[in-house]
Amino acid sequence: MDPDRRVARLQLSHHLIYYLISFSVVLSASWAGAIGPSKQCGRAVGNAPISQTTCSGQRYDYYGLAAYGTVPSNATDRYGDTLGGFGSAVFFDQSSWNKGQDGSYHGMIWAMPDRGWNTNGTLNYQSRIHKFSIHLCLAPDASGSHPSPPNMNLTYLDSVLLTGPDGVPTTSLDADATGFISYDGFPPLPRATYDGDGFGGPGLTNVRITLDCEGLVVDSDGAFWISDEYGPYIYRFSKYGKMLLAIAPPPAFRPLRNGTVSFSGAEPPMFEPDRFPRPLDPTAGRANNQGLEGLTISPDGRFLYAMMQSAMNQEGGPKKKTRRQTRILEYDISDKNSPTLSHEFVVTLPPYGDESKAAVQSEIHRLSNGQLLILARDSGFGRGADETESKYRHVDVISTTGATNLAGKWDSTNGSIANAKGILDPNITAATYCPFLDFNLNSELKKFGLHNGGPKDDRLLNEKWESLALVPLGQEDSNANPEYLLFSFSDNDFITQEGYQNSGRFRYSDKSGEDIDTQILAFLVSHGQHAAAMHNAEL
Repeated sequence: MDPDRRVARLQLSHHLIYYLISFSVVLSASWAGAIGPSKQCGRAVGNAPISQTTCSGQRYDYYGLAAYGTVPSNATDRYGDTLGGFGSAVFFDQSSWNKGQDGSYHGMIWAMPDRGWNTNGTLNYQSRIHKFSIHLCLAPDASGSHPSPPNMNLTYLDSVLLTGPDGVPTTSLDADATGFISYDGFPPLPRATYDGDGFGGPGLTNVRITLDCEGLVVDSDGAFWISDEYGPYIYRFSKYGKMLLAIAPPPAFRPLRNGTVSFSGAEPPMFEPDRFPRPLDPTAGRANNQGLEGLTISPDGRFLYAMMQSAMNQEGGPKKKTRRQTRILEYDISDKNSPTLSHEFVVTLPPYGDESKAAVQSEIHRLSNGQLLILARDSGFGRGADETESKYRHVDVISTTGATNLAGKWDSTNGSIANAKGILDPNITAATYCPFLDFNLNSELKKFGLHNGGPKDDRLLNEKWESLALVPLGQEDSNANPEYLLFSFSDNDFITQEGYQNSGRFRYSDKSGEDIDTQILAFLVSHGQHAAAMHNAEL
């Protein structure tokens, strides 16, 4: 039997057993609370935009926060593991999105966690992708004078576990400081070598491909494209979770220590806390934990875009004050078995606060007009952090029109587009960056009793927001500008006091003492000039 089909059959068997055992739990898994009566569904926001931006001739309007929901921190998947930070990346199945007769909206999404619970060190978490249904009602009482209850529900449906080309499960343990794992037809892949079960228990020595998943796209074949931090690589997996392809970035992206490729992110296993690479930071290539954070696809499915979270070590990284120049890669995937690098651009990340630090990017989303949405934010502020008030959480717009194509000339080993202070080479023109939508407006957040800054309660916005998805609202007035719901999911880093890993056998309680639910926001936006320009890129 084909190994890929064997995996599918095993997962199906596990799936059936799970649902026989927990049928009643799945039926009641709409965690955010009940949707109101159908007569309460409506627009939920005003007609005047709160903010606008024009980027290379294209205008965008933001009308307000339209929906909010949560998933509890202790929710588990069908393998008995904590669902955790599945907001690292989300992807809407556009064919499933519809508006009911009662005015509510329904659809299906894929959502992906990163590397499991890792606040105390990395563990042998097998990477996976979750499937949810979503249901929301745009309640017109969300005005701010009387905060609305959550008006968006998620129901967990399924999970796909990821394996290597040989069917061996992947891991999320920190990559080895030296060495890699090899397969025919693949570039050298990041590996993790560990003794025992990878959770501190006894056992033999194991070697597995290691992933820190950050970006997700589902193509027309139902296959998953994933970008990660360790490589930083782009992978293609079958719909059953088997690795089919790996794209290594140009040499300038590859992390180097002592003159050789070193995939370690300096995040040692929880059971080996002193296993740090030397030197701690790579001398060139991607900075620790700053890999290919964003991934998106063009509407026609031809081009894949992957973006570094911030500047690479040789061009201003990893210091927050100098890591402003980051790169975005465009791959032609017309032949999905043989992608080719077609373009590469630099994006200058926005400053925040006292303008001495760069806001890193956490996701991108390609629009059909060729422009991209970008989620840029500060770090260390919000629920789960010591300080509660964030200074910069935005969905902005970038245009590559007129920007320098970096592919080739600046891609060699140690190739640099900026100096150590993050100052861009004067021969290079960066993409146009246009600020747009601010998460942190308390005037909007209070519609649902949420807030940025202030007390550390369960209505404080989470620190990390790492995903974007865009779906049409489908209003009836054909003369109006087309409107869209722009979704963003938070990443809670699996922080809970009732946590499980290793198919439920490893029990944990985060040392913070907190239970941080996954939060979901949906913003109402429109494109003010060209009706087709904001057609969602998800197929």
